Amino acid sequence: MSSTGPDAMLVLEDGTTLRGTGFGGHGETFGEMVFNTGMSGYQETLTDPSYCGQIVAMTAPHIGNTGINDEDQESHRIWVSGYVVREPARIASSWRARRSLDAELKAQGITGIAIPGTRALTMRLREHGAMRAAVSTVEDDPARLLDRVLASPGMTGADLARIVTTPHPYTVAPPAGTRTRFRVAAVDLGIKNATPLNMAARGMEVRVLPATVTAQEILATDPDGVFFANGPGDPAAAGYAVASMRGVLDAGVPLFGICLGSQILSRAVGLDTYKLRYGHHGVNQPVMDLSTGKVYITSHNHGFAAALPPEAAELREPGGAWAHVPPGAREPFDTPYGAAAVTHVNLNDGVVEGIKLLDRPAFAVQYHPEAAPGPHDAVDLFDQFAALMDTTR
Repeated sequence: MSSTGPDAMLVLEDGTTLRGTGFGGHGETFGEMVFNTGMSGYQETLTDPSYCGQIVAMTAPHIGNTGINDEDQESHRIWVSGYVVREPARIASSWRARRSLDAELKAQGITGIAIPGTRALTMRLREHGAMRAAVSTVEDDPARLLDRVLASPGMTGADLARIVTTPHPYTVAPPAGTRTRFRVAAVDLGIKNATPLNMAARGMEVRVLPATVTAQEILATDPDGVFFANGPGDPAAAGYAVASMRGVLDAGVPLFGICLGSQILSRAVGLDTYKLRYGHHGVNQPVMDLSTGKVYITSHNHGFAAALPPEAAELREPGGAWAHVPPGAREPFDTPYGAAAVTHVNLNDGVVEGIKLLDRPAFAVQYHPEAAPGPHDAVDLFDQFAALMDTTR
């Protein structure tokens, strides 16, 4: 990065101040400060709607090496509020690149900062949790910027799915030569481009619907299955999505949810959700399938999780890890829709990563099977969704 960039400052709500060099857009931005542990996929991170309202720090030291292309966008725009890196690439080295990261951030007005202390920042967030923050290239007084940070909204209670969702329904059809096997209604809480494309490749015609769609409107599309997508914000603030999901469950239509969609299913069946200390953001989260003992390396982007049902609470290991819970040890718990079970857990911290209903055709995971840019360990979940639709016809 050229040393001619403007002076910039990052201030956290606890008063931590880090100074560096501005890049991208000139100005000031606010959001929840989180870190992403991915070694690749910065373009997909920037354009993931689940990052709406967040300032993202990348733990990989060099960002922007391959520039920005027109094929790897996960939505129509950048959604992060601000961007923090150790060293932005000076040049873009890829035959696919159309422009530099710096140029793209400038074009979309996203304020970035390059700081030498991204490791210290990450450790601060791990120890004290995600917190509100600001990046500014126009303010030189940390105290004044801190006052504005403390006046900014937090993530708890934030209803952001309404902001990132499509305003109008649209359809993603199977590619030419692929037979259409199923019709899927996908509720866009912040869906990524890779998700309907993965379903379409498996013969699903995907009708993407706005986040606030009602159950009646979903069922009016006569779907073989319903998908609830990932997205940003607090699931407790998305009561409209919970209500529509309950209508789908009442109708008995096969249902699959990921990330925010998983949290919505949890709330729909009576579980609470809670805010994680610093969330899961990256492409290297180990998740165990409790029915097989298989561990998947998965892509995550969420700051909330489903609370354990009381029946499962005693199975939790001291310190919060479930690594030693035997496969299949999870006891079913009761819901208004019959029995349900926890199916997956995160081996880093014991967070619930998947649930399914045992008396209804519905399941969800809190990670990303489409996993752009990767890993692709969990891509077979789309096949499981297809199998569920096939058996319930």
